[in-house]
Amino acid sequence: MNHLKGIIPPLVTPLAGRDTLNKEGFERLIERVIAGGVHGIFILGTTGEAPSLSYRLRREVIQVACQKVASRIPVLVGITDTSSVESVNLAEYASEQGADALVLSAPFYFPAGQTELIEYIEDLLPRLPLPLILYNMPSMTKIWFDIDSLKHLSQMQGIVGLKDSSGDMGYFKEICKLKNQRPDWSVFIGPEALLTVAIDLGGDGGVTGGANVFPRLFVNCYQAKVSEDMAKVTELNRLIDCFQEVYTIGKYASKYIKATKCCLSILGICDDFMERPFNRFYPQHRAMVKDILDQMNYSE
Repeated sequence: MNHLKGIIPPLVTPLAGRDTLNKEGFERLIERVIAGGVHGIFILGTTGEAPSLSYRLRREVIQVACQKVASRIPVLVGITDTSSVESVNLAEYASEQGADALVLSAPFYFPAGQTELIEYIEDLLPRLPLPLILYNMPSMTKIWFDIDSLKHLSQMQGIVGLKDSSGDMGYFKEICKLKNQRPDWSVFIGPEALLTVAIDLGGDGGVTGGANVFPRLFVNCYQAKVSEDMAKVTELNRLIDCFQEVYTIGKYASKYIKATKCCLSILGICDDFMERPFNRFYPQHRAMVKDILDQMNYSE
């Protein structure tokens, strides 16, 4: 797999009902982001509600995504689980279906210590059939990949990079320094409003949830930044900042996924059904999302 960079949206998982994939909507979403110029897709991540999905449905998501993408862009598959056996099982299935890489955060529920976390990755890595990208998501897992732990893990050739969703740019800067010893590593930012700051610090791009909705907006912003077209960066960052208002609606951690799915539903891409324990936005919140999209006056 070539060095990953650019915009890789963490796709939502469109659902038609409980444990039921909205296959047509999922395929429309995939075509939309590919047409928008994204550099890969990431399925079964946080935005994809992966921990709430049955193992059967996770496999269906992988199968449909790989078949629809048909090797046009890299497909990254999240394998995070509380069970390392299930992580390996899903990794093997992803490889069989033609995925390109795996993404793994720290196992949630039981917060591991750093020594335990390192040993967990060391034990898992030889059993994985594809390159691995680590995923730092402390707000959900309760654990950080400490910099010293990453220095140790960066010596393992099967690991090819990291996505950081902590929002701590001092930490992100230190991660980017690890590329001095692993120049083949890809380092991605999660919080989309920090995309251009992350690139300044040495990042390779963003795994940006908003690219589900407006893929071309984020791709153009990335390309403008790497080509140093600062006037265009300023213009596109203004639109990205306006879009961030959809994430202020609601009060739970699930509001980010709800807002993204709500936008896609308003645009006619896919249904906004959410797997339990979540629910879609109520009508008053949906109206607020629509108002923000209308005020942006942006389309692709």
